[in-house]
Amino acid sequence: MPVSKQAAVFSITPTDVSVEVGSKAEFLAETGRPGVKVKWQKDGKDLPRDARYSTSAKGKSHCLIISNVTINDAGSYALVAGMTKSPFKLSIKDPVPTPDKKTPAEPVPPSEPDVLPQMKEERDTPQAMAGLFLEKIEDAHVHVGGDHLFTAKVDGSKFTTRPQVQWFKGKWMDLSSKAGKHLQFKDTFDKNTKIYTFEMNMIKAKEMHTGKYRCEISHKGTKDSCSFDVNITVAPLGEEMDIRKAFKRVGKEKKEDAGEMDFSALLKKREKKVVEEPNEPSDDVWEILKNAKPSEFERIAFEHGITDLRGLLKRLKKMRAPVKSEVILKKLEPAYQVDKGGRIRFEIEVADPNVDIKWLKNGKPINLSGRIAMEAIGARRMLTLNKCTLGDDAAYEVVVGDERCATELFVREPAVLIVTQLEDQTVTVEERVELECEVSEEGAAIRWEKDGVELTGENTFKYRMKKIGKKLNLIINSASKEDAGHYKVITNGGESIAELVVQDKKLEVLQGIADLTVKAEDSAEFTCEVSDEKVTGKWLKNGIEVVPSERIKLIHRGRIHKLMIENVRPEDEGDYTFIPDGYAFSLSAKLNMLEVKIEYVPKQEPPKIHLDCHGKQSENSITVVAGNKLRLNVPITGEPPPTVIWHKGEQVLTDTEGRVFLENQKDSSALTIEGAERDDEATYKICVQNPSGEDKATLFIKVVDVPDPPRQPQISEVGEDCCTVSWETPKYDGGMPITGYLLERKKTRSHRWIKLSHNLIQETSFECKKMIEGMAYEIRIYAVNEIGMSIHGPASKPFIPLAPTSEPTRLGVDDVTDTTVTLKWRRPDKVGAGGVDGYLIEYCREGDTEWVAVNKEPVERTSLHVKDLPTGEKLIFRVRAINSAGLSPPATMSQPVLVREIVERPRIRLPRHLRHTYIRQVGQTINQAIPFQGKPRPKVTWQKDEQPLDTERVSICNSVMDTIFFIRHVERSDSGVYNLKLDIDHLEDQANIKIRVVEKPGPPQIVKVVEVWGFNVALKWMVPRDDGNTEITGYTIQKADRQTMTWFTVYEHYHRTSCTVSDLIMGNDYYFRVFSENIVGRSETACQTKEPAHIDKTGVIYKAAVFKEYDFTEPPNFTHRLPDRTAVAGYNCILSCSVRGNPKPKVKWLKNGFDITEEPKYRMLTQQGVCTLEIRKPMSSEGGVYTCMAENALGEANIECKLEVKVLPKKKVQAQKK
Repeated sequence: MPVSKQAAVFSITPTDVSVEVGSKAEFLAETGRPGVKVKWQKDGKDLPRDARYSTSAKGKSHCLIISNVTINDAGSYALVAGMTKSPFKLSIKDPVPTPDKKTPAEPVPPSEPDVLPQMKEERDTPQAMAGLFLEKIEDAHVHVGGDHLFTAKVDGSKFTTRPQVQWFKGKWMDLSSKAGKHLQFKDTFDKNTKIYTFEMNMIKAKEMHTGKYRCEISHKGTKDSCSFDVNITVAPLGEEMDIRKAFKRVGKEKKEDAGEMDFSALLKKREKKVVEEPNEPSDDVWEILKNAKPSEFERIAFEHGITDLRGLLKRLKKMRAPVKSEVILKKLEPAYQVDKGGRIRFEIEVADPNVDIKWLKNGKPINLSGRIAMEAIGARRMLTLNKCTLGDDAAYEVVVGDERCATELFVREPAVLIVTQLEDQTVTVEERVELECEVSEEGAAIRWEKDGVELTGENTFKYRMKKIGKKLNLIINSASKEDAGHYKVITNGGESIAELVVQDKKLEVLQGIADLTVKAEDSAEFTCEVSDEKVTGKWLKNGIEVVPSERIKLIHRGRIHKLMIENVRPEDEGDYTFIPDGYAFSLSAKLNMLEVKIEYVPKQEPPKIHLDCHGKQSENSITVVAGNKLRLNVPITGEPPPTVIWHKGEQVLTDTEGRVFLENQKDSSALTIEGAERDDEATYKICVQNPSGEDKATLFIKVVDVPDPPRQPQISEVGEDCCTVSWETPKYDGGMPITGYLLERKKTRSHRWIKLSHNLIQETSFECKKMIEGMAYEIRIYAVNEIGMSIHGPASKPFIPLAPTSEPTRLGVDDVTDTTVTLKWRRPDKVGAGGVDGYLIEYCREGDTEWVAVNKEPVERTSLHVKDLPTGEKLIFRVRAINSAGLSPPATMSQPVLVREIVERPRIRLPRHLRHTYIRQVGQTINQAIPFQGKPRPKVTWQKDEQPLDTERVSICNSVMDTIFFIRHVERSDSGVYNLKLDIDHLEDQANIKIRVVEKPGPPQIVKVVEVWGFNVALKWMVPRDDGNTEITGYTIQKADRQTMTWFTVYEHYHRTSCTVSDLIMGNDYYFRVFSENIVGRSETACQTKEPAHIDKTGVIYKAAVFKEYDFTEPPNFTHRLPDRTAVAGYNCILSCSVRGNPKPKVKWLKNGFDITEEPKYRMLTQQGVCTLEIRKPMSSEGGVYTCMAENALGEANIECKLEVKVLPKKKVQAQKK
């Protein structure tokens, strides 16, 4: 984030001042608020403590007074407050005309740094940052006055809202405040490609625009930045010129510091000769600048007439090598990155362990807390941040004395996982919908989609997105049919999808309309009750809307709708229907009238039942819906009033209270059934009796109801995303024919059921589709008749839609014998959620169609060794994968396989370390497995030095693919050349293995004192008799005083067989002993001198000893032998030995007795007695006997060795080169 602008810190900045020498210079400034700490600097350094400098601060005002100004006070000054610097300059009037005192040039503008950067910063941010840029900004080289467009493209599909963009120059200079004539900013968004394009247009570039720029993109904690360099230069001049000639002075004055400045050399091509210039100074400006301090650059430029200090610094930056800091030895990295909640450590190393340092965050000191720790261990200084938050994403700086080191920390949000998934929902129109899930992090950046289209801020009038802690909600206040679809929530760590089904609004009937039978002039009342109070409706009579009147009234109170008819007339009979507004169903009932015939009869009238059933299905039958009320009012006549008896079947009804009761009056008898049930369906009989006789009538009341639920459905033909559901019809159809079935489905772990079809299914089977493979489901069924829908039946057993895998791939033959075939293949490309349980293998003869199963039980591995096959037959093999969904399509071999063993030439694959001499120590174990190839199984033969192996010493274990060579405890006698031979039907391959068993050497022979002089003793000895079966690598020489016999080491790893021991004490006697060494170690014992060597004391009077001059001449003698070598063809080989002799011997090399000195393939060197022969990329023909011959005037000596050149197979050579 950028620091505060300069204007926000200083309300009044210091102005430039020009004074005379000896006068007083005064600078005034004012800060935006009181109490701001400031410091005054000159040339980038704090002002020294001097009586001539006086600073004061009062409230917002700050003052600097320089008394008795001298010529050295001229220069660039700055007032610093925190991270803000306000520059100004002090110049001297009428300067003394001397080369060292010139008028200072124009100071560097505030936007440029005062000191040339010593080290180049890393341009790009670390790779682990969030990669938001699709197209990063390239570096630009622009001429002065030119235009350039910088473009950055960002992937907008990762953002839910528009990202924020900031342009910076340098570290923290925000360019948004610089927009205007020279800088213009623009951003666009392409909805089709979802790409944001951010542009910065630099118009009429100036040199002050040169520098490092950065474009930073941020969005809800995610941040990325792109750095680029802008280099503004003048137009090229064609030829390279001296910068001092480009900025020359012209005029009548001939002095270098006189006249006006002429910049024409930089503005146009120099075609004409200019006036002859005075002689240039002999010193090189660039050499002076390279060795100068940054604070002296301005003075040096003035002295040499250079006014373009900015261009000078740019060129010097390219020429000058970076200088390491003497204060901070190890600096911070350019940038660090840490995951949110993680731990990060900044570490530097200082030169002075006692120096005090200060850590800053965005320019402010960092305070210690339980989460922030500062450590100092020696010269190391560390700042540790624990449990990093997004607030820690900032710029950090460490201050050590006058030096600073800065870095940036980027805090990356971890992957947000979806803990609780979205659930499928089924709602009705205008119902409120709320989709909810839970993520692993609070404040996570998420994106909602509907059917693959992102829900953005433009949809806020329809959708409302809410975050409460870790819970995410998508709310639809009033759902419509268009809202149905698949909704998805996406985070940077996963996604969750749910299906929303919107159905037409349902209206439940709480009380239906019952048929009425009334007498003339009585009142009739139809009543129904629905679940929604706001629902209105209309009443129809025989299909014609009923118009209310004084006698007919329509009443709507809450959920109850009534139709009341007073003084019922015969014309009121008919079918009455109530239709709710907005719903596609209706409630119907009939109004029947009892025709009462009044006849004048004598008082003795036999009883009679007047029964008339309108709308009956059969004679004297009445149908009632279960749960409805049935009132059957039967008029009767007779004098005297008859006695009424009701029967239900054979049972006499007498109850006057309860659910089924009777009401008897003088002229009628009523049977009432409250809430009809299935048991009420029966034949009812009414009998009226009086003294004049009796009358009987029979009624059949049929109770119709919703059907029973179907039984548990059966699932079959389960596929990848479908299955077939079948079921049986219900035991009881409710007394009405079944009109269809409705099916619902749900995920086993969910509680929401979703309808599979909005239309009734007529058959007793259905194919379910659009299921997710691998997800467990359950299905339940409803039965529907004309009365209504049954309750749901029991849910099916959970099932998982799965599909068989695709066929296995890459079926091939790995091995064939006379009776077996080894097959191998790879897993199917498409496996699915069911996985692979195993594989079944079959074969058939060529031309036959009968397949024979190889394995009854599936094999899990992708290979099989098929045994007991007929020899010589051609067989075709195929493989099927099997899982819980069934068998996959077969993978069949395109060509038949001939069951006959293939002869493969034997080949030994000798390990690399056995291709050279294999060295082991006495007592160690040799256990080497040597792989080989060959079919049929080759015969393995071992020999040692062309003799059979001693089976008591060596154990050999052979297998089909390798042979194991084993010796438990090796001895010296086990050394030799071992030959391994493979044989298959006269086809052979063999390899030699050289084994050398070594041990510590014996002691040297005969150590004797050759000469004693002064403080020195010359020793000589002979090589040991037993070298431990390897060459002697050196000797250890020790001395011991005769009195103490304490041994001290004089030389270690000494290569010669003679030495001189110096710095001995006069008057003492010394014994000497020598140990020999080889690659195993030092010998157990040493060879010691028999007699001590006495160091004589020097007398007071020196008497020169008479001695014979020592003859240093000697014939050539090889001190280091030339060992046998084995080289690899194509790789350089070096042979070396050492020789001594005086005079210096002449050395030449021979190959097989022929001089090779002039051969260009060989390179021979002799330095300090070491003779080296380099054979460049030898071939097999370079093997042979090589001889090194040394010759001088006293004689000659030679030494030879054998060189063997091995040629590797081409495949191995290529493998080694790779």
